[in-house]
Amino acid sequence: MKIGLTFDLRSWYLDRGFSMEDTAEFDKETTIEAIKKVLEDMGFETEEIGNLFQLIKALASGRKWDIVFNIAEGLYGDGRESAIPAILDQYRIPYIFSGPIVLSVSLNKHLAKLVVSSAGVPVSPGMIVRTADDIERCSLQYPLFVKPVSEGTGKGISSKNIIQNRKELNNVVHYILQRFNQPALVEEYLPGKEFTIGITGSGDEATVIGGMEVICNDDLPYSMEYKENYKLMCRYLPINSDYADEAKDVALRAWKALGGLDGGRVDVKADRNGKICFLEANPLAGLHPIDSDLPILSRFAGIEYPELIARIVKSALKRYNINP
Repeated sequence: MKIGLTFDLRSWYLDRGFSMEDTAEFDKETTIEAIKKVLEDMGFETEEIGNLFQLIKALASGRKWDIVFNIAEGLYGDGRESAIPAILDQYRIPYIFSGPIVLSVSLNKHLAKLVVSSAGVPVSPGMIVRTADDIERCSLQYPLFVKPVSEGTGKGISSKNIIQNRKELNNVVHYILQRFNQPALVEEYLPGKEFTIGITGSGDEATVIGGMEVICNDDLPYSMEYKENYKLMCRYLPINSDYADEAKDVALRAWKALGGLDGGRVDVKADRNGKICFLEANPLAGLHPIDSDLPILSRFAGIEYPELIARIVKSALKRYNINP
């Protein structure tokens, strides 16, 4: 059985002049090598396909795979994570991880909050700001937190995103609108503990595999800089018993509400009253065997990398009723 791998290799884009920030969500060669090794140890034949452009060439040349392990983040637009799953759907090629609708909604943090809140999952009050004029409608309680609505890996996040007054709000919103060419999400700031929860499986068979608390130096936001230098700038702790049940419950309900498939992460944070709220979902969570959050929290739970990948793959095979 042949499994193709689709991914965005960071070095491929850096060689073509893209910046470190542009490519923050993309993968290292060591991630692809680690996934391939696990798949081959499971008995599968693997083939590296690459990014969207390389996939299109491969399909045009007639190449086929029994299933595709897709971790490609894409580069442009709100639907960038959805492009490869949408193409594979049209070719009727099965793939691992969520489809285009789940990826698009989850990437847009505003839409994700609307979906999960409609299912009764707690969220922080917020609003979307598409133009600077929208700021005049803001009646949220300070302090606020502002971030790009459709970015990941902490892009666009720094200490300046915690907003204390209207002047700061204006400055940060203008920066986000201009730098990222997308709306800003303005929310009431959640000052409590932050957790990321790992989930494998789909639908009623989805299950929480573990969680960890994220503590940043100087109590600053979990930014791209902090993520890339987490060994120096952060502490990761196994989720403590005081918050474990509530955090896992909120994360699992959010995952099911969004329709996440096979595996991923859900980030949650406590509000000023200690109530756990949904932050965002990561249905294409990083899978570097050492440095990515999902493998780290899995290890805290006693689940080593090969078992994590195996659970994800088996979930997809079961969905498609594929017997390897």
